[in-house]
Amino acid sequence: MSGSSNWRQRLGAFIGGFDAGQHHRRLRGFRATRAHVNALIAASGPDITARARWLVRNNGYAVNAVESWAANTVGDGIKPISKIADAALKEELQRLWLTWTDEADAEGLTDFYGLQRRAAREVFIAGEVFFRIRPRRASDGLTVPLQLQMLPAEMLPLEQTGVAANGNTIRQGIEFDRIGRRVAYHFLRRHPGDSTDPGLSGEVVRLPAAEIIHVIDPVEGGQLRGVSKLAPAIVKLFLLDQYDDAELDRKKVAAMYAMFVTSPAPENPLAPPDDEDGPAGVEISPGQIVRLDPGEDVTVGQPADSGGTYELFQYRTLLQISAALGIPYPYLANDMVKGNFSNSRLALIEFRRRVSAWQHSVMVYQLCRPVYGRWMDAAVLSGALSLPRYEANRSRLLTADWLPTKWDWVDPLKDANAEIAQIEAGLKSRTQAIAERGYDAEQVDREIAAERDRERVLGLDFRRPGSPAPGVQAVPVQGDDTDQTDETEVAEDRPREAEDQS
Repeated sequence: MSGSSNWRQRLGAFIGGFDAGQHHRRLRGFRATRAHVNALIAASGPDITARARWLVRNNGYAVNAVESWAANTVGDGIKPISKIADAALKEELQRLWLTWTDEADAEGLTDFYGLQRRAAREVFIAGEVFFRIRPRRASDGLTVPLQLQMLPAEMLPLEQTGVAANGNTIRQGIEFDRIGRRVAYHFLRRHPGDSTDPGLSGEVVRLPAAEIIHVIDPVEGGQLRGVSKLAPAIVKLFLLDQYDDAELDRKKVAAMYAMFVTSPAPENPLAPPDDEDGPAGVEISPGQIVRLDPGEDVTVGQPADSGGTYELFQYRTLLQISAALGIPYPYLANDMVKGNFSNSRLALIEFRRRVSAWQHSVMVYQLCRPVYGRWMDAAVLSGALSLPRYEANRSRLLTADWLPTKWDWVDPLKDANAEIAQIEAGLKSRTQAIAERGYDAEQVDREIAAERDRERVLGLDFRRPGSPAPGVQAVPVQGDDTDQTDETEVAEDRPREAEDQS
């Protein structure tokens, strides 16, 4: 292997072409590993995850990045809109799903959309998260007998590698059959770092892959386990935190000294100490006059400033951390001062593009769709939902649009006008525009129709909510004995009165 490497180096030096592949003076210290990402995760994964969790608990920038990621990727939740054509059946299904979301968490701490948010946080911090699908008994009183239990990455030990009793291969806690399919996960019964759990430490239980949902954003082919998104920024976050602490401590120590007294007779200090155990000193008060003995001199303490480069250094370092995390600088530092409107808009568009890709390729594909499928199976089997010929039409009945939380407009008036122009030009449909805001177009249309019916009954103009409609006669309401003639005449006469006044 060493001879082959030396031969490649000599050949590269002779042919040239790619500076990145040379071994000259500038790159002599650049020794990149050729190990696969699985080997790197096995060696360093636990330390990376532990350091990432420490930073999120103790570093303001790290926790802000995690919360920003979760808020933008999930927000209020990524919600399904069924594509079932039957309106009544669709409404029944949506109502049942909405009821079940409040019961989804096996711990009872949040709803299904809260689990999505927790999943987004865990994938950012640890690179992965697991959900165990827990079927329940009918006697448990759930709308649909199904719940989800979140398991952190540490519950699946990376060192669990070998050959199972049935001949399958176990790699980093995941069991594979002979053709490479995931068939089981070997989880610890208790968290290895939770000393408050009375369970047996180190005991492993085998769970079928059909019961486990593994949410992960792989970055390399063949990758088995996740890597924290904080990994490229951990070193800079930690060192910047240390630098800030040292700078703050230096300023604090320097500011504690108000003045220094130089005396030719050290045995005769300026003032005796108030406390025998404490150092000698003198109290300073406003307007105080201090008499000095001959030869004594007083120097007022002048703590050194942080310097003009402190702010620039902080900003540049935070920009590097922002790039490493994929979080815009204003979201990372909560600093909305730097950058003009156009630059901020461009950064926001790029960030939303990344978020949208992650939402659909990771969250929707790996978590939302599998949960929706298992939920519908359990709902039909338990009798909570009646779907004719479900087994034959399962794939069609499971079809749904998963709508993330709508993006807030940067410039509402300009964005709205631009979208109206696109709809009028036929570049997009109202259905698409409404779906991008996280709503169902059919439901919105029904609400608009209901509002217009109500406005017509009340004699209002829907374009001016709350205002009387000129020339529009209110529809009499049954059971109302009030004479409607006068009301109509008044409404019809209003435009004429306005013309006379003009």
